[in-house]
Amino acid sequence: MARVNSGELVQLSPLVRRLTANNPSMLAGAGTNCYLIGDKELAILDPGPADSSHIQAILNAVGDTAVRWIVVTHTHPDHSPAAKILAERTGAALVGAVLPNDEQQDASFVADRDIHHGDLIEGEGFTLEAMATPGHVSNHFCYLLREEGAVFTGDHIMEGSTVVIVPPAGDMADYLQSLSILKNYSLQSLLPGHGDAMLNPIEVIDGLIAHRLQREGKVVDALRSMGAASTIDALVSVVYSDVDPSLHPIAKVSLWAHLLKLEKDGRARKEGEVGGWDFSRQYWFWKESL
Repeated sequence: MARVNSGELVQLSPLVRRLTANNPSMLAGAGTNCYLIGDKELAILDPGPADSSHIQAILNAVGDTAVRWIVVTHTHPDHSPAAKILAERTGAALVGAVLPNDEQQDASFVADRDIHHGDLIEGEGFTLEAMATPGHVSNHFCYLLREEGAVFTGDHIMEGSTVVIVPPAGDMADYLQSLSILKNYSLQSLLPGHGDAMLNPIEVIDGLIAHRLQREGKVVDALRSMGAASTIDALVSVVYSDVDPSLHPIAKVSLWAHLLKLEKDGRARKEGEVGGWDFSRQYWFWKESL
């Protein structure tokens, strides 16, 4: 496992270079990975935040090569705000799926081409195939570079950690299904939005599915053992007993996603609604106890 460094430009393959933005954080690792795809002409994928030094670094890496597309996996603020600026500088078309009326999204991104599952972005010497992968958020897409069997996974799969599923736009049931869908493709590597390349894609995907189902099992056990009604605030310390308590505020969001999946499956029921991410007035019941 190689170390990923903010601001570093790395040639990963004949068709792919990675430039990591200087926006490190607990969740983003060294920063958001921007990928330059192609040789004679380029697609820029997930250009990252609207940071002037990062944008200039992308332009320096591009040089005189024509940029035809700027593609985003999703419109969270660490992935897409640089897209509009780069499009204005290069004349490239903006490609992605917009999720309107969601305050967690980057409102500056307006697609010239609204992407759909199975759509192709065909450049000179490369083809990207769009794969709808809702879960982390409902407008998330991964992209398969057909020539190399490499999948740009955005925040669907990150190296070294699990992604946060953020309801209501995020959905745990969708996430698990989207992971399974990736296994239908001939994959050689996973190129994530955060972290280093992974060369054992099926093993990684199977591990993520197993981990999420194991966590779901802990949610079920906690609901059964904690009595008639439980709040997310009470459940999180039991379900995420293996996670540093300082991360529990973030874990509550994925716990909420697990509970919503169980509700969708007819295995749990809630009373009360969440106002924002205030979970204290929402109560969850295990269906078998009703």
